[in-house]
Amino acid sequence: MILNKIKNSLFIIPGLMLFVSCKKQLDINDNPNNPVKVPLTTLLTNAEVALGNSLTIGTGLSQDLAVYTHQMSTREEANDYAVTGVEFFLTQSWPRLYRTTIANLDQIIKDATANDDMIYAGISKVLKAYAYSQLVDVFGDVPFSEVGKLAEGIRYPKFDGGADIYPQLFAMLDEAIADLGNAGAANINAPDDDDLIYKGSTQKWIKAANTIKLKLYTQIRKVQDVSGPVNALISAGDLIGSTEESFMLPYGPNGATDDRNPGFGDYFATQRSNHVSPWLYEIMKGYNPKMNAGIEDPRIPYYIYNQETATSSPDNSTEYRDGPFVTIIFGSKGENSAKSQQNTVSLFGIYPVGGRYDEGTGGVASANSGTGAAPYRFITYADRLYLEGELIQEGIIAGDARATFQAAVLESFNQIDYTIANYVKPSQTVPAIFDETPASPMMKYIDEILLNFDAASAAGKLEIIMTQKWLSSIGSSIDQYTDYRRTGYPVMFDPNNPEHAPGGFVQPPIDGDPMNPGAQAKVPVLRTLPYPLSLPWAQDELETNPNAPAQKTPSEFKVFWMP
Repeated sequence: MILNKIKNSLFIIPGLMLFVSCKKQLDINDNPNNPVKVPLTTLLTNAEVALGNSLTIGTGLSQDLAVYTHQMSTREEANDYAVTGVEFFLTQSWPRLYRTTIANLDQIIKDATANDDMIYAGISKVLKAYAYSQLVDVFGDVPFSEVGKLAEGIRYPKFDGGADIYPQLFAMLDEAIADLGNAGAANINAPDDDDLIYKGSTQKWIKAANTIKLKLYTQIRKVQDVSGPVNALISAGDLIGSTEESFMLPYGPNGATDDRNPGFGDYFATQRSNHVSPWLYEIMKGYNPKMNAGIEDPRIPYYIYNQETATSSPDNSTEYRDGPFVTIIFGSKGENSAKSQQNTVSLFGIYPVGGRYDEGTGGVASANSGTGAAPYRFITYADRLYLEGELIQEGIIAGDARATFQAAVLESFNQIDYTIANYVKPSQTVPAIFDETPASPMMKYIDEILLNFDAASAAGKLEIIMTQKWLSSIGSSIDQYTDYRRTGYPVMFDPNNPEHAPGGFVQPPIDGDPMNPGAQAKVPVLRTLPYPLSLPWAQDELETNPNAPAQKTPSEFKVFWMP
């Protein structure tokens, strides 16, 4: 059951107040060590952290959705498209979003509005709208209109349709923008360091709110004419406009409190579970003849850390190996799929989880291999440019699709350097990847991608835009899942298609036998369910909320914005 907030009641019994010589000896209703009301500063910080932890790899919804979008493989239910609603990451994220994030934000909005602290109220409305948009995008129908209504006698909130919720999110964002720009508000209490995201900058929060609106309009463009509001947003120009303005939650190193990126947990886990997907790897290597064929991505050593070297021996026989890269295959029931590769499996790197940049020397990962201080990226400046590139390509706004797409890819590289320098702050020397010198690896890669873009059909151009957005947003998989379901791009791994079998696109050295390097991998036995069009609801909610619907069939339950 989603817990509606119950406020502590304070009962004062008359006749028990004692005075000595007219001097007040004790105020039993004012104990600083047991406050009746939680400060706005504490509520805001907790809400922001809970929101990030509910979405990221390691503790949140991206843990399963990174598998569904084929950037990660696991040995858990997601590896068969078989999440049912009882899985740890889903059952933790659902209540954390409602009981911590949204409950805290509702309390901030109530208290801040009463005190005329409208900056707090505005920030909370932006975060609340974003949190609900992510819930709708993943689950479809969710509790909304009756949440937090315990005082009105509503203990069990009904589930509202996503199509009914979205218009209210736009209204909430408009309210937030008005609150943030309210020059007449007292704002005696204003956020500062307790706002982990923007340190209380109203200008940046307004830009984030408008960019969220742009994203939501783009997501509903196939079921609604959005040209008017989208063009108004673009014309106004008050959107995220630089790397520094990206909407991100910072994580820190392992200090007095461990606030590292949850995805970094694999570096010190006793059982590593997050395997980099071969599908992602083959596309980045240029092995896939239909996606970036022959174009090796210079981001590989930033995205993937190999514990192996090309010649070292893995823990056990591998299911998928290409030189130092070792992993398992989605949906596989092959003989090597369950064998431990604790000290040899490839991990996500310095970007996106604050792990280690791959220098090519290998080495068993540990908590000292990186700082873990990589932010969770809600919406970056690169994401905003990809949204505009899509809208131009689809004829919804005017502009140069190629130039906007090029700017988006350039920013995707730039934000890697920015994140490493300003957040991760590693002890190892990491080379800058952003280099506009014509012969640089970055420019060579982008030039080849643009050649493909120029030669592509209209549909092919959209595919290339969405593929690069998928590559750019590694580690933040909810929007990847949304993009794929609403556009069909990028092309995802299909375990029922022999062409997609590991090694099916390439010649050796893809191998499954370290004793026979270069041998073609055995095609594993694959068993999968139909692709899920939404995630199942948390089973705990369905069992404790009598107003909840029956559990859905994920492969049949569409989110309202799907064509």
